[in-house]
Amino acid sequence: MNPSANMSLGDLAGKRILITGGSTGIGAAVALGFAAQGVRLVLHYNASFEPAEALRAQYPENITLLQGDLAEPGAVARVVDEAARLLGGLDGLINNAGSMLGRIPTTQATDAHFDDVLNLNARSVWQASIAAHPHLKAAGGGFIINTTSIAARNGGGGGAVLYAAAKSFVSNLTRGQAKEFVADKIRVNAVAPGLILTPFHERDTPEHMMAAQSAAIPMGRAGLPQECVGAFLFLASEALSGYITGQIIEVNGGQLMP
Repeated sequence: MNPSANMSLGDLAGKRILITGGSTGIGAAVALGFAAQGVRLVLHYNASFEPAEALRAQYPENITLLQGDLAEPGAVARVVDEAARLLGGLDGLINNAGSMLGRIPTTQATDAHFDDVLNLNARSVWQASIAAHPHLKAAGGGFIINTTSIAARNGGGGGAVLYAAAKSFVSNLTRGQAKEFVADKIRVNAVAPGLILTPFHERDTPEHMMAAQSAAIPMGRAGLPQECVGAFLFLASEALSGYITGQIIEVNGGQLMP
């Protein structure tokens, strides 16, 4: 169940929002949460067409799909500009695309792996944000919400150091662009999930590591994607967070209390 389906934030209805990496996991939960508020969404995906189509089918009037490999040169700007064209403008951007791309110690990582991790998790966020900036400015202001990670603060688990470093970039990009964009009435914030049960961990985190990390969480369990949605809705709503920018909301069951 998505708890956001039961809450009404009237100021979000009709907003035009692009979500990158929105076909599975946290992005999918966020997409459903925003669609339930009457938001008009462009949902970006790369290889996961079937999950993306299943989401669109739940809210066919609200969700439009857009494919793109954000690692390809020029793809990020194309996706943002096409989303703005499809929606007739842009009121918000949610930078959610990202992946660990495998657990590889830094001593064993190749230059190609470094480039892949940083391009997807860091460069694409910067590129999407600067591509969205003129569209948000033209709309009279709006918001950017970045998905960072608990890894940005603790260095990541085994084999995830480059991913953690990339997410640290995202966290500081959030703070810096919040100051750069504020004059254009664009708020920039982020959500930092902790251990969340998503395909991300199903693919890259062994069971014994999941069990150990879950045991260390004060709430005693990993979180669900749906439990991240409220933070995104809060940061998107001008009524609830209009005086908030440059902030990172930690959603981690008490795993990290900065």
